Amino acid sequence: MVNPRTDGRILRGNQTRRAILRRAVDIASAEGLDGLSIGRLATDLQISKSGVFALFGSKEDLQLATVRAAGKIYTEQVVDPAMEVTPGLSRVWDLCERWLEYSRTRVFPGGCFFFSAFAEFDSRPGRVRDAVANASVTWQQIVTQALADAVQLGQLLPGTDSDQLAFEVIALLEAANGVSLLHDDARAYEKSRAAIRARLSALCTEPSVLPA
Repeated sequence: MVNPRTDGRILRGNQTRRAILRRAVDIASAEGLDGLSIGRLATDLQISKSGVFALFGSKEDLQLATVRAAGKIYTEQVVDPAMEVTPGLSRVWDLCERWLEYSRTRVFPGGCFFFSAFAEFDSRPGRVRDAVANASVTWQQIVTQALADAVQLGQLLPGTDSDQLAFEVIALLEAANGVSLLHDDARAYEKSRAAIRARLSALCTEPSVLPA
């Protein structure tokens, strides 16, 4: 039998960990992963520093856990729902729409968590950079595969370079995030959407395949 007292402590520990990480991803999206500290999180959530330290141990471990937590939220918001959509351009478009909505509605207060993390750690070797880079590669692969499916289904012109096209689509998505934050201009999302649609339309074998 499970000791109820032990089971209760584990449950409370898991709840505390989730609360810490939710606060951590919000801070990091706006102020960077270097803006995280065990002391600040303890103060913000009104828990002991020793309690936070017991869960994470070091700032680097906290940063790594924060990247993983942000990745889980990102996947739930953008990737998982799009995987329920029919493969091909419908899925490609859904991925783009969900990404733009994820950024526009500020799921993370600082816009896209990973857009911020890429800029912060792109030239800083180490475990955190590796984790951020892996997240970037995974997203690139998801978009590339969605586009490759569209080519295979005959919805994009034969010979379309899905890897290159994925790079262009992601660049347009990230540009909307950056411009909207810097200039407080939501029109960036419409411009990004129009640019992506134009790029896909130029390669599309049948324009009606693209969702309205």
